[in-house]
Amino acid sequence: MVGPDPQQQKSDPERTCPPGYRLLRLFTDIRPGEASKALLLTFNIFLLLLAYYIIKPVRDALILAGRGAEIKSYLAGAQAILLILVIKAFSYLASRVPRHLLITWVTLFFISNLIIFYILNIAGVPLGTMGIIFFIWIGIYNLLVPAQFWGFANDLYSDEEGRRLFPLIAFGATSGAVFGSRIAGWLIRPIGLYSLMLVSAAILGLCILLAIHIHKRELKHIARDGLSPVELEQKKIEQEKPLKKGGGFRLVFKSRYLLLIALVIGLYNFINATGEYILSNVVTRTASQAVAAGLAGGLDLKEYIGKFFAEYQFLTNLIALVLQLFLVSRIFKWIGVGGALLIFPFIALGGYGFIAVGASLLLIKWVKALENGTDYSLMNTTKHALFLITSREEKYKAKAAIDTFFVRGGDVIAALGIFLGTTYLAFNVEKFARVNILGVLIWISLCFLIIREYKKLRGRTQPERS
Repeated sequence: MVGPDPQQQKSDPERTCPPGYRLLRLFTDIRPGEASKALLLTFNIFLLLLAYYIIKPVRDALILAGRGAEIKSYLAGAQAILLILVIKAFSYLASRVPRHLLITWVTLFFISNLIIFYILNIAGVPLGTMGIIFFIWIGIYNLLVPAQFWGFANDLYSDEEGRRLFPLIAFGATSGAVFGSRIAGWLIRPIGLYSLMLVSAAILGLCILLAIHIHKRELKHIARDGLSPVELEQKKIEQEKPLKKGGGFRLVFKSRYLLLIALVIGLYNFINATGEYILSNVVTRTASQAVAAGLAGGLDLKEYIGKFFAEYQFLTNLIALVLQLFLVSRIFKWIGVGGALLIFPFIALGGYGFIAVGASLLLIKWVKALENGTDYSLMNTTKHALFLITSREEKYKAKAAIDTFFVRGGDVIAALGIFLGTTYLAFNVEKFARVNILGVLIWISLCFLIIREYKKLRGRTQPERS
């Protein structure tokens, strides 16, 4: 009997691949030498999303218990105005300090804010006032910090590497969201809402240390690339130097590709914010009835709402986790980034179609959980992968502008629509769902334009390798 050919066995990557890689290959196409950096980035975004989802129920509880569902939508306008100043400040800082200091200073700023909020509660700031301030703040924090991370990840990978490894890294985001929402649900009763802020601040401190470690590790890795001393020094200088001068908004408006991405992000967030209003409206009404009837299990209004949103977010993120783990990398492999871009709007179209013909709390909960679960997994990974073919300045500054201002711009338009619908047009939740259906149809059309521009730009910058 003839045994296996030793030469063939040696050249077979599956036979020579370490066991850990074989496990990771169940979920994505990872190659020898790539695991350490990818897993460090995965853990980094895991901690960032863990920190955010621990305090997300605090946001919902304070604003809904203190002000109601309508004001939750209207405050998006204040966030959008402040984000103009925030993005200008972020672009200014990014042009003057290297990336590891940019990440450190921005994250330290948000850590200090969480400590200040905790102190304000001790000082007796009223619930309604605290709810408004915290809601505006967290709407900036939860967009800028992840956008900064994904700019960092885009900076570390080529287009080909990113398309393979981003599904794995994004798994850290979805798993962090799952654990964060579950931990928040467990901790609300024993330590209270405001103490969750300190827990989140401590986790963000770990994120700073991890990002610095990844940056320094990348510099050491450059030294092992076999470059000449001159090439080595030039590459290190490139990694350490600040970005070129210029604002994120200018970069967006000078590029048709980036502008289309911005329009899609803005439109989707109009749709999502309208859907969140639908959910918040029904939840607040149901919670008030349950508390009044003594069916809230001893919880007051804000605790009942906070517990519902913690459970809803856990369901959302569990769906996202399953999709991220088993489907996203395969979708990228089978139909590419362009094809992946089209899946999410068709799911949203079906979900709002169901709500438009009848809206119970259970139906809305599952539709929004599926919609947001797909957003946090497939759409989130696809959105970040679209920037792999852009310049370094566009990865940080333009991406930060798109992922913050244009997100909140969509929310502002949604707030205006909600105001008109509730004040003058007497819209119920079914009619708001029909508005969303129209928005999704426009969204799908814009996706086809993005795919066309993506193919053009990728063909010019990084031709497909055989």
